[in-house]
Formats: sequence, structure tokens, C-alpha cells
Amino acid sequence: MPKNKTLKVVAGILALFTGLVGTIIFLLVKKIITFEMAFLMFVALLAIYIGIGVLIAVYRFMEKLQ
Repeated sequence: MPKNKTLKVVAGILALFTGLVGTIIFLLVKKIITFEMAFLMFVALLAIYIGIGVLIAVYRFMEKLQ
């Protein structure tokens, strides 16, 4: 287990992202959702993670300016 707090957070985020992607793939394989819906879910998931990452980066930048 990583001792650094940042590494723990990154590992948690990566595990959550992998779990969500795995769930989408499971739903696709079981034919619960269509390929188009799975693709939209992947794009939305990626957009959410990128958007939140940008917000966190801007917040940290603003904290350094003050």
C-alpha cells in the first residue's frame, strides 16, 4: 500500500474508473445496452474525469496565487 496520500488518492480514482469501465463493458457484453449507448457512456465518463481534473488543477493554481 502506498504511504503517500497523493498516491492513495490516485490509486482510488484509477480503481473507480476501472470499475466503471468494467461495468459498462459487462452491460455491453450482456446485451443490456447497445454499442452506441456504451460508446456514449465511455465518452461521458471520460469527459467527467477530465472536467473534474481541470477544475481541481484550476483550484490549486488559484490557491497558489493568493
